[in-house]
Amino acid sequence: MPNATATQVKKSNNPFDIFITGLRKGFNVAINNLMPNVLMAFVLAYILDLFGVMAFLGKVCGPVMSIFDLPGQAITVLCATWLSCGAGVGVAASLLASGTLNAHDITILSPALLLMASQIQYMGRLLGVADVPKKYWPLLMFNSILMASIGMLIMRFIV
Repeated sequence: MPNATATQVKKSNNPFDIFITGLRKGFNVAINNLMPNVLMAFVLAYILDLFGVMAFLGKVCGPVMSIFDLPGQAITVLCATWLSCGAGVGVAASLLASGTLNAHDITILSPALLLMASQIQYMGRLLGVADVPKKYWPLLMFNSILMASIGMLIMRFIV
């Protein structure tokens, strides 16, 4: 029976080996974690457009989104971002490809993509693990949404 330490992978201090190991890990994260979210977002945006939900959201949310100089359909990017950052980027890319959003709109949405990213996913993972009392969770969620709104307003006037 071989020695247990002999069957273990030897760690290398060679910078090239470290780079290749990091590259493999990053590729696995992209393929296994990010790609499914982005693909799901493209499909979801297409289905919403197919059934007329995007047009409906454009009319209903248009007045609120016009505060940020965005079309009403941009609300779907914010909702998807709140669930998953990859999904938000996917919806934004899908709306950009369809002509619903343009580069100006994506620029305004960028702070929200960063400030609201994946809140629902991380709520239990981070706040629960950190033992943050649940009575503060809504305030923390609202704070991110408020900061994202302020960021989009600032971007509206900068761009």
